Amino acid sequence: MRRSRTVERDPLLYRTIPASDRSLLISFGEEISLAFHQRVRALTERLLRQPPDAILNIHPAYSSLLITFDPLRATFQEIESSVRNFLIDTTAEPPASPRRIEIPVCYDEAFGPDLSDVASLNGLSTEEVIRIHLSGEYYVSFIGFTPGFGYLGGMSPRIAAPRLATPRRRVPAGSVAIGGNQTGIYPTATPGGWRIIGRTPLRLFVPDRDPPSLLALGREVRFRRISRAEFDEIHPP
Repeated sequence: MRRSRTVERDPLLYRTIPASDRSLLISFGEEISLAFHQRVRALTERLLRQPPDAILNIHPAYSSLLITFDPLRATFQEIESSVRNFLIDTTAEPPASPRRIEIPVCYDEAFGPDLSDVASLNGLSTEEVIRIHLSGEYYVSFIGFTPGFGYLGGMSPRIAAPRLATPRRRVPAGSVAIGGNQTGIYPTATPGGWRIIGRTPLRLFVPDRDPPSLLALGREVRFRRISRAEFDEIHPP
């Protein structure tokens, strides 16, 4: 079995890890980090612009990138070599400036059933939790769990909170929530175990929209507080 290798020629160390006979994992580290995210994003964008013929799919995550390829068209070593060359190139080619999107959020008690729990867990008032959440400069690390669900990096550890012991069977679409050291927005009604602190009236995922998802890899996100009246004006009850 092939072993993972650490490559030291890159300013940020990375490992190449065989995930199967047709997939390769590029790992920059184990933590949620803006620096790691920028490397993942730069490599993803480069591979999407100039994909080697044998590459079938690219799956970015917080600090890693899973690449699947056709083993009949390229060997593991050939894919690894191509990726290594791309990684070297991206050290001098930072990713393009990301698009920023502002998400309106209503933190009304009816929309944030777990807001007080997040406050209690961190020794804060609910207003302090809201203020800290609003002050964050977030970025979409990757899309996963369900179509359009963006995992947002950049949240302050001061409002981190563990997931619920028992997930809810149904979380309303637009729910803004905290799970561990990350925050995110449920684009559609779905089961979920993150702690809900508010809701946005925006529709984050619409299948027949182009593009369907409001969020995308690398996009910067800021939250803006709105009242219940403003929420109802944008999204009538």
